[in-house]
Amino acid sequence: MGKYFGTDGFRGEANVTLTVEHAFKIGRYIGWYYSKEKAEDEKVSVVLGKDTRRSSYMFEYALAAGLTASGADAYLLHVTTTPSVSYVVRTEDFDCGIMISASHNPFYDNGIKLINSKGEKMDEATIEGIEKYLDSDVDEIPFALRDKIGRTVDYSAGRNRYIGYLISLAIRSYKNMRVGLDCANGSSWMIAKSVFDALGAKTYVINAQPDGTNINMESGSTHIEVLQSYVKKNHLDVGFAFDGDADRCIAVDENGDVVNGDLVLYIYGKYLKDRGKLVGNTVVTTVMSNFGLYKAFDAEGIDYVKTAVGDKYVYEEMVKNGFRIGGEQSGHIIFSKYASTGDGILTAIKIMEVMLENKTSLSKLTQAVKIYPQVLKNVRVKDKKTTLDDADVKAAVDRVQEALGTEGRILVRESGTEPVIRVMVEADTSEKCEKHVDDVIEVIKSKGYAV
Repeated sequence: MGKYFGTDGFRGEANVTLTVEHAFKIGRYIGWYYSKEKAEDEKVSVVLGKDTRRSSYMFEYALAAGLTASGADAYLLHVTTTPSVSYVVRTEDFDCGIMISASHNPFYDNGIKLINSKGEKMDEATIEGIEKYLDSDVDEIPFALRDKIGRTVDYSAGRNRYIGYLISLAIRSYKNMRVGLDCANGSSWMIAKSVFDALGAKTYVINAQPDGTNINMESGSTHIEVLQSYVKKNHLDVGFAFDGDADRCIAVDENGDVVNGDLVLYIYGKYLKDRGKLVGNTVVTTVMSNFGLYKAFDAEGIDYVKTAVGDKYVYEEMVKNGFRIGGEQSGHIIFSKYASTGDGILTAIKIMEVMLENKTSLSKLTQAVKIYPQVLKNVRVKDKKTTLDDADVKAAVDRVQEALGTEGRILVRESGTEPVIRVMVEADTSEKCEKHVDDVIEVIKSKGYAV
């Protein structure tokens, strides 16, 4: 984790913590960095996408200016999804990709996500080079001159090829299926409907009127109650809610109940196992996945791996061992046979596949999973390591786990970006969760670690 870039790119409030100067310098560095391994007559080519935030246009132009000033060609996908940038980069021989988005954050934030030539999140070594350049007082990167100056290219055709790819992945028609789509006034606002219409669904779309300031506003995967109400009111078969850049998906079943990322992992993991296609008999999760998911996997004889929070870590584990399915409770689901990043629309297609192949409703596919109540509280502390290493804090955590036995769990971890300790308990009642979380926090406070 660097000064600027976290696990999901450089994110902050537009023109406050993330400025056009940052974007210009990132473009300058990327254009220069990739040119080092090019022949004299070869151009660096970088594909750019953006979400619907007002500031995304500003950052697109700043990045393109930096890239072309360093001699790279910038191919503009315009408003599109993060997974579409990943797809275009890895299938069309680009040097790298850049997505301008702050995902599920409010409109006044924005972010810059860097994607390597394989469609994966950028490696740490390259990020470190960019960070040093951003903090450097001396600009030693040369400007391109004369015919070496780069150009921008309208590349909306790349986005259209991605839409075609998604459509090609469906193995059955969606005819007679009533499907709701909540596009969060974000990147999926045109793409999702195009895909589901082409596959024959009766498509009902909400929150698809972006104005630059309403992305994620009371809509999408972070406000799932909107889609829940809409599905029930219109008697739909299923609903899918995306976030601002459409790399995550939360579903709603025909009863209006939420099907989050954990339940998607169960549905598709079991689907693959039943067909003898679950590589390594393993699903990759994060430490934040619900205890009930693991109980359900145990009942089905499905193995699982727990990684640190972040789809970056999920994907690394999948690549290392060849696993096919992994993701997060928040709806970042990775299907490694088809994509190298989380893809909300792809997730929706895969859920539809299981429903149609099994000829059943989404609610029946999740019946075997009992999601345990979960309580998570944050404590701001003076020093994270000292707090976690304290013998009394450790003893308090051990007492909670002993009390929970096999019917719950406690997870105490440090935040990767703030001076915060996160205490999470899952148990069969919310009252137990609250009590055990508060017990641990009280020890932290009594030892003087809390701020």
